[in-house]
Amino acid sequence: MQTNFKTFQLKDPRTAEVERILRKCVHCGLCTATCPTYVLLGDERDSPRGRIYLIKEMFEKGRKATPAVQHHVGRCLSCLSCTTTCPSGVDYMHLVDHARAHIEETGRRSLKDRLVRRVLATVLPHPRRFRLALAGARLARPFLGAIRRVAPKEVVAMLELAPMGLTRRPAYAGPGTAATKGERRKRVILLAGCAQQVLRPEINDATIRLLARRGVDVEVAPNAGCCGALVHHMGMEAQGREMARRNVAAWLKLMEKGGDPVDAIVINASGCGTTVKDYGHMLKGDPEYAEVAAKIAGMTRDVTEFLAAYDMGPPRRWSSLRVAYHSACSMQHGQRITEEPRQLLRNAGFTVVDVPEGHLCCGSAGTYNILQPEIARDLRDRKAANIKSTRPDIVATGNIGCIAQLGPAMDMPIAHTVELLDWAYGGPVPRGLEALARHAHDVPGPATRYEVA
Repeated sequence: MQTNFKTFQLKDPRTAEVERILRKCVHCGLCTATCPTYVLLGDERDSPRGRIYLIKEMFEKGRKATPAVQHHVGRCLSCLSCTTTCPSGVDYMHLVDHARAHIEETGRRSLKDRLVRRVLATVLPHPRRFRLALAGARLARPFLGAIRRVAPKEVVAMLELAPMGLTRRPAYAGPGTAATKGERRKRVILLAGCAQQVLRPEINDATIRLLARRGVDVEVAPNAGCCGALVHHMGMEAQGREMARRNVAAWLKLMEKGGDPVDAIVINASGCGTTVKDYGHMLKGDPEYAEVAAKIAGMTRDVTEFLAAYDMGPPRRWSSLRVAYHSACSMQHGQRITEEPRQLLRNAGFTVVDVPEGHLCCGSAGTYNILQPEIARDLRDRKAANIKSTRPDIVATGNIGCIAQLGPAMDMPIAHTVELLDWAYGGPVPRGLEALARHAHDVPGPATRYEVA
């Protein structure tokens, strides 16, 4: 793509990177066929190519964000399906990140929009606040019909997404170490996350049990928190970078404490994994954190990515349950992890079936299902119909956002991949799968050498 930036404009690091990304685009339009919003809406401005033109004009002419740019860039899911499709290697992820930051700095939003975004940024990344917010949502849920008539669509979406029941207390809470009682084979640091440990703490519990049972010490660092994805994708660049710095500092301190070297930073929410793997880019201009952030990014692994390269041994239980594997966008497009989760589930005894239109987003995308509820609902229903067409017993995915998004639209249980693996390798039945427990049978053989301390 030909660009016409002035020399003085390119002295700004953000503009210079935008220009480098834009010049790779060749206008081919292959991205439009795999873009969920274009497939759904049919508007060129709601395709990657259309958004690229809008972003180019905004930066090239040095303009503040117009309502049109704000509207169409705001409809982008950041699912990154376009990057998987693009033959020219356009770095759309960072391009739209820069656009969102510019929109946040220069665009004009209504008071309602500013308040909603501020509430999301203030509540969701903080587990205690989020837990309190969910308690309030449960109290308001009986009045949802009346609330729909008077409240903004974003508030209604929050209430609809809020789980009705109380979440279980986690078995492993707060910082600390879950140590194997057997031979220690690996040492990893686990990101406990923010929303996930409130919505479904069993995911962290299953991850810790599964790893520690197989000879891996699992540590959660004090002071580590939200990865920064939620605010970063809303254009709150400074806040996202501050969260990244806090995590890098917390993990570095744990790594320098002594003992065996840390083999990996393990992430069990693929949306977080995509962001943590990008810490090197996010903090590349920070003289204090650039080098260590790049190191952290390089040793970050999704839990299935880590397990795929690790000797899991035979499962303790075996079943022929049909599992529809929903590959989260942040997993297949953001991290390019596609086969590992499927193979792990097959090795654990499950029959894995692929979902039609598996490349299209389910509509979760961080806070997207709150900020763009109509589009998110249409994408969810499309995804749910495709999943149901495979007639599975269970749906598996590697991202808490997808679980929360798809759960209300499914008539079958949905669980995290690691919960199913933990069950197969000796852990408890995952929540919602109790009725299917009779289909799993113990495998004869010696007891595992590893137990969790």
